[in-house]
Amino acid sequence: MPYASETSLVPLPPPGEDELPHDDGEPMESDRHRKQMLLLIESLDLSWKDRDDVYVSGNMAIYFSELQTRKNDFRGPDVFVVLDTVRRDRKSWVVWQENGKTPDVVIELLSESTESIGRGEKMRIYAKALRVPEYFLFDPMKNTLEGYLLDIASRAYEPMALNAEGELASQQLGLRLGVRDGLYLGSKGRWLRWLDAEGRVLPTAEEQARAAEERSLALAEKLAAYEKRFGPLT
Repeated sequence: MPYASETSLVPLPPPGEDELPHDDGEPMESDRHRKQMLLLIESLDLSWKDRDDVYVSGNMAIYFSELQTRKNDFRGPDVFVVLDTVRRDRKSWVVWQENGKTPDVVIELLSESTESIGRGEKMRIYAKALRVPEYFLFDPMKNTLEGYLLDIASRAYEPMALNAEGELASQQLGLRLGVRDGLYLGSKGRWLRWLDAEGRVLPTAEEQARAAEERSLALAEKLAAYEKRFGPLT
């Protein structure tokens, strides 16, 4: 344990987010992976914009032990959600600075080169060290979705069952995850989306703006049809 000086008996405090690297140095596997990560983070963060007790982020280092900080050998999750915390900007998630709080939900985006890590080292760390209650795996190229629930007694993950629509429920968040057709940042395709209790997609800012424009156009068309039939409104 390091001390303030050779003669001091007061140990140095562990490093915090200002001292620790906050970028894991690993680029996203593809443009599709990057957009999928941003889509999940943006839509959930926007849906919870009025809440100050949640934190949603991704591709950010999570530090859970001093040994890990010295080795700097752990890459951050692609998407993670923390409940019962404080919404603020962070450089990294440092567990000992967050009163021991760890993520409640983690999503990893798989590829051929990262699948073994997502199913191996990361799954082990999330289960045994961080004790993340829910762990989801999604391959943006194959559109395959898996989910796992943590068994507290064994500190191991048990597979979740997909519902009839091929969706998975997050009990932690009160939401579901499902694959839907859509357009995001200029790319059309099938995306992993957050769904509310009624199965509605949590929209992005772009989708909200598009929906507002469509409502405005529909209202203008109704008004034009009314005035054509009955004359201008006074």
